[in-house]
Amino acid sequence: MYPVVHKHDGAQLMPKSDIDKVAWAGRLVAVQPRIRLSRSFDERAHVYQGYVLRVDGTCGDETGEFLIAVGKSAHDKHRFRVGMELSGLSAPVDDPRLETAGYYKTSRIKIEKNPDDTPPAGPPTKGPPFLGEPPDLWTYRQRGHRRLDPRTYESKCSTCIWGCRMAVEIILDQWNPSQKKYRFETFCYGPKSCPLYRAGTTRKVPGRKGMTWEEEDWIDEEVTRHRAPDD
Repeated sequence: MYPVVHKHDGAQLMPKSDIDKVAWAGRLVAVQPRIRLSRSFDERAHVYQGYVLRVDGTCGDETGEFLIAVGKSAHDKHRFRVGMELSGLSAPVDDPRLETAGYYKTSRIKIEKNPDDTPPAGPPTKGPPFLGEPPDLWTYRQRGHRRLDPRTYESKCSTCIWGCRMAVEIILDQWNPSQKKYRFETFCYGPKSCPLYRAGTTRKVPGRKGMTWEEEDWIDEEVTRHRAPDD
């Protein structure tokens, strides 16, 4: 039960934690992992935060598609998958540089309707793009990713459970961590044999005193070498 802030004429008002949130509702058209990437020259680290829901519907006074960030526990409870009709409350993100979604701190999620042709849980559908219920975050971490061309992601992979657009925080000087730069990068956790996959150009990471480090192909090959082509 949600705590009641106060009552007015017998009606329960919204709790303080939800006062600044926006109500949204619609059909779920994509579910992807919510992962943040930290870079420091040739070093990188991932933070596995949860999932990003792409919802086609209404958010506040706006209509269209919008991105909602949710935590791991929300996915454990609701098993999000394409075709669901759902609603909830979310707050606009405080710092758009750190989130790919426009809204987060999601609460009061309600599943209005499950897709008629999809079981409550199960493996991804045949693709690409691969739909269905995404795996847990540990699976993404274990699989490893390859860089994905941003244009390919936008045109072909934005609904695939193996696609991921990450917010990236770059520490320019490890001796002065306050010097940071932000950007977004796209990655693929899917089968290496996927015919839609395009790596795009290698990524360059700026460092101190104007230095630049290039993340070459062998890095992607190394972190995914434990997987067979169709895995």
